[in-house]
Amino acid sequence: MQPLVNRVVNSKLITLKLDELVPVVETVTFDLADYLWQGLALKEKDFRAAIKAYDWSLLSGKRLCMFCSADAIIPQWAYMLVGSAAAPFATAINIGTPNEADQAAFAAAAQKLDVSHYTDQMVVLKGCTDGRMVGPQAYATLAYRLSPVVKSLMYGEPCSTVPIYKRR
Repeated sequence: MQPLVNRVVNSKLITLKLDELVPVVETVTFDLADYLWQGLALKEKDFRAAIKAYDWSLLSGKRLCMFCSADAIIPQWAYMLVGSAAAPFATAINIGTPNEADQAAFAAAAQKLDVSHYTDQMVVLKGCTDGRMVGPQAYATLAYRLSPVVKSLMYGEPCSTVPIYKRR
């Protein structure tokens, strides 16, 4: 009987795991809908008082995601007030849900990645992540940035890939 050989381990494939580009960050959400007057609008005086009363120390070492779950028009100054109050405590702020913030962080990391490490390599962009939504922007950005330098680019798992690009 022949011994089992793991051809994936023995291959020259480099697996790029997008979920490793962005660390997992504990997130606090701030829903502006909780501060709407009659569920419709923000009253500046009341909102300022609520911001002042909020315990911002809860954000220490965490990311803040602010959004409005209600169908309301939120003025720019509201986001600015929250951002300013959170500044001494939060590690980062995002407008949107935690899922949207993760997608933006992955896209930014894809844009900043030093692709020179992948020159003339066979690269697989791993499809499965740690549960966070990477989103199509990050994958498209990496395909755009890696295609000029790699020998080949694939998507999925090393044992089952979808070819994206192959240099001729």
